[in-house]
Amino acid sequence: MKKFLAIALALCVVFSLTACGGNAPAPSKSPVASSGNPTPAAPREAELTIMMSFPQYMDQWETYCRQFEEKMLKEENIKVKVNLEMPSSDQYESILQARLTGDDAPDLYTLHANNIGTYYKAGNLTDLSNEPLADKIYVDVKKTVTAEGKLVAVPLESMAWGVLYNKDIFDECGLQPPKTLSDLEAICEALKAKGYTPFMLAFQEQWVPQLMTALTLGGKVSGELTDWVDRMYADQGSYEEVRDIFGPIDLIMKNGTDRAMEQGSEAGAADFANGKAAMFVQGTWAAKTIMDTNPNMKLGVLALPVNENENCTRVNLATSTTLAVHPDSKEMDLALKFANYVLDDEDSSELFQSCGFNPLATCHDYESASWVADASDYVARGRAYQDLVLPSSVTDEQGKLLQEYYIGTVTKEEIIRRLDEAFRNANKISK
Repeated sequence: MKKFLAIALALCVVFSLTACGGNAPAPSKSPVASSGNPTPAAPREAELTIMMSFPQYMDQWETYCRQFEEKMLKEENIKVKVNLEMPSSDQYESILQARLTGDDAPDLYTLHANNIGTYYKAGNLTDLSNEPLADKIYVDVKKTVTAEGKLVAVPLESMAWGVLYNKDIFDECGLQPPKTLSDLEAICEALKAKGYTPFMLAFQEQWVPQLMTALTLGGKVSGELTDWVDRMYADQGSYEEVRDIFGPIDLIMKNGTDRAMEQGSEAGAADFANGKAAMFVQGTWAAKTIMDTNPNMKLGVLALPVNENENCTRVNLATSTTLAVHPDSKEMDLALKFANYVLDDEDSSELFQSCGFNPLATCHDYESASWVADASDYVARGRAYQDLVLPSSVTDEQGKLLQEYYIGTVTKEEIIRRLDEAFRNANKISK
């Protein structure tokens, strides 16, 4: 009997323990930290590819991309890796076209504002009209990045530019910015008399000599031939009508530094900063290299004369580089977030100021540099022109031909003929 009671008691204990275990709550599927708070979910990992055309600003944009990565991880719990690509300026357009047509398009990429219409028609631009950034861009600037009433790119470089010059050298020689071509000729003679080389030449990259045609064509057309571009697109015009542009081009080449074809834009900017020439046909985008090389330099901007008509002596006023989002981005949400971050209320001003860009949105609250103020003064006095919209193939041909002209392998007549032909060919392709 005692044995039976012992066995029965043991069984009761077992059943009791089993019952207690069955009523116990199931362990939580979410790990709990010692503080009692759930462990944060692992961040989503993603990649963005951004392709840009200005390697001179690599440091600034790499820093900005890292800031974006930190922002996304902190605010969105997304561990994004931004792959920033910056091919050389000469190769950028061909590489971009290959990527766009080869099913390897970057998520975001830069393009010139003049090409927005072409890229939009090709289906390579995303409508940004409803993004927060749209309400921040100044109205006049917004017009330059709009196609068929839609905002399709983020403006980056909106600037007035002309010829950079060393104010200390001009002051020493008692010189003022020229109003006419004869004024510029006199300036060159005065500079040489004081032992200075008038112009820095850096023609290794074809886009640099092309700047001479950009400024001279812009001045000539805006000042005297306002219908020239329209007639060129209608195959009813010719570069013969703007032959004046060779006046300042010849003067610059005659009064420039040696070995221009061996000098790149960055090296040229550094040499200019060190006083090896008094003037440099280069935009204000070169200011970063110049001021890094010589922080004490007094840098100014003057308009390049074309002829004896002061109305043709103008600076270029344009939105040049813009940033677009490709419609087929596999990370569209992130791509749009980066586009908006470019005009971020807290961080954008520092980025634009470090690149030497003009303020172009309500989020920008920094003071422009002195050379920007010089160019803006021309604008205020009505001595500016809107950047001419020419086919990119024609613009490229202008730079290439000026390289050949410098080394003496083509004549003015051959340049005129080949540019007319390039324009007609571009018209045929666009039809």
